[in-house]
Amino acid sequence: MTNEPQGTDDVLNAPLVIEYPFSRTTGPVVGAFMTALREGFLVGIKGVDGRVIVPPTEYDPTTGEDLTEIVEVGPEGTVTTWTWEASPLAKHPITQPFAWALIQPDGADTAMLGAVEAASPDAMSTGMRVEPVWADEREGSIHDLAHWKAVG
Repeated sequence: MTNEPQGTDDVLNAPLVIEYPFSRTTGPVVGAFMTALREGFLVGIKGVDGRVIVPPTEYDPTTGEDLTEIVEVGPEGTVTTWTWEASPLAKHPITQPFAWALIQPDGADTAMLGAVEAASPDAMSTGMRVEPVWADEREGSIHDLAHWKAVG
C-alpha cells in the first residue's frame, strides 16, 4: 500500500441533471386571469370582506377561505408608487428607460406590478392614470399585457 495521492484517473464522475418534470394547471382562478389577459381585459377576485384582489388569488389572504367570484376591473388604473429603470436589461419588457410601478386597476382594492412607458422620470407621478398596452399576439400569459402607458 502506498500513501501517495491517487491520480485524477481514479476520480469517479457522473452527470448531474436537475429537473422538475411536472406541470401545473392554472385552475379556475388563475386560468380566468390568464384567459382575460389573452382577450385583452383584466379581472380580479372578490375577497370575503368584499375587497377586489388583482391579480386574483385562489384563497382569501386574510381568512384563507376559497374565493370564486371573478370580477372585471380596469382597464385603466392609478399608479400607487413607482421607481425609474434607467438601464433596462434585455429581459425587461421595454427597451428604453421606463418605470416599474404598482398599478391599482379601476374597481380593484389592490395593485399589481407593471412596466410604464414614460419619456423620463418627470413624466411619472404617484396618482397618474395609466392604461394597458396589449401585446400584438396574445396567448394567455402575463406577457399579454406588454406594459402600461399614461392615459391621454
